[in-house]
Amino acid sequence: MEQRMIRIENSELTARLFGSYDINVRMLEKAFDVIVRNRSDEEGDAVTVSGEDGDSVRMAAEAIKYLKDMAGYNETLTEQQVGYVIDMLKAGQEQELSGLEKDCICITTRGKPIKAKTVGQRRYVDAITNNTVVFGVGPAGTGKTFLAVAMAVRALREKQVSRIILTRPAIEAGEKLGFLPGDLQSKIDPYLRPLYDAMFEMLGAENYQRQLEKGSIEIAPLAYMRGRTLDDSFIILDEAQNATPEQMKMFLTRLGFNSKAVVTGDLTQTDLPDRQKSGLAVAVKVLDGVEDIAVHAFSDRDVVRHKLVQRIIRAYEKYEKTEQEKKDKRAAVRYRAERGDKS
Repeated sequence: MEQRMIRIENSELTARLFGSYDINVRMLEKAFDVIVRNRSDEEGDAVTVSGEDGDSVRMAAEAIKYLKDMAGYNETLTEQQVGYVIDMLKAGQEQELSGLEKDCICITTRGKPIKAKTVGQRRYVDAITNNTVVFGVGPAGTGKTFLAVAMAVRALREKQVSRIILTRPAIEAGEKLGFLPGDLQSKIDPYLRPLYDAMFEMLGAENYQRQLEKGSIEIAPLAYMRGRTLDDSFIILDEAQNATPEQMKMFLTRLGFNSKAVVTGDLTQTDLPDRQKSGLAVAVKVLDGVEDIAVHAFSDRDVVRHKLVQRIIRAYEKYEKTEQEKKDKRAAVRYRAERGDKS
């Protein structure tokens, strides 16, 4: 029987590593068919991994090392994080996990560090750092908007820019909201709530309000961007799949000196009427490969919400793939029938 041992600095870290009712360890044991035990000796705490298959024991031990590092930077380890590390090791991508979550983007008002939780998120953050325009495209729950806001807040705090501009197309997601009461701010508030939530977490409600009054933070619907030149700004266009190609072109040409733009969206959740083309889909095709513009595609692996969200996304992807295959088959049958008629 193969066995490996990993030293743990203290019992508190061991408790975070094992999780509530040892749930993290049970996930590792099931995934790699190994036995994981905690032991203490004169040198301190340690975790032993044993099993019949040497490669499985090695991967489980590597997983514990990565999770130990993560637990050192976080108060708790989630099932999603444990599952992510397991998936990456099984896919042979363990080298990409090195250093994950060590780089802090910013600190929230509650003292919580904001960090990339997946390799995909880290690449997204690196893309924002190294490019002027970044497209973050992918399913719900991958942190597209949250990380963009975190990067914007960091840029504002470090005085890299003088203001943050948040914008979003005012398109209803299948519901008619009617004529909302109040001024412009009141009318667009429901559309921009996800951006507010992220801002409140980074800055706190009071600080956010002060920055808003000073003009350091500006919020406006996409239609109000026309005719402006946005200098010295960090601009975030959220839910960009609901922008038309004309709106997207208008937005991207607003970019001024010393500015950065992040465009986020999910192409599977377009709410444009009458089968209009999504401006995000067009922009990704047109601008991919252009210097100083990056297109980052998230996958379901990058989902950091409840683990059920990953399953929902995969189920919909499977359904859409099946429906597309049926559609292609019907089209092929029609094509062969038409050719037969002509001959």
